[in-house]
Amino acid sequence: MQVKIHEAYRIVVAVCDTELLGKYFSEGIKQIDIKEGFFKGEEKNFKETVELLIELNKEDATFNIIGQESVKAALEAKIISPEGIITIDNIPVALVLM
Repeated sequence: MQVKIHEAYRIVVAVCDTELLGKYFSEGIKQIDIKEGFFKGEEKNFKETVELLIELNKEDATFNIIGQESVKAALEAKIISPEGIITIDNIPVALVLM
């Protein structure tokens, strides 16, 4: 998984499955462009990603989560619920905005 932390007035965390980098998906009016400039960061394994998501959630970060493994890690970290997941062309997507 790729994890990139953007520091702004609030921490924005971008997490995506590595194989999705640079791809674009659309389904009806829903679309997602997984740009490397936003999502490409450090490669993390599942456990590292879960631990990082738990820590950053304590900081009131916002999260952009794309892909099967990334969404699974966010569920494990309890920062999202199954009801908060949408799919675009069979790709799971979740946003956490504070």
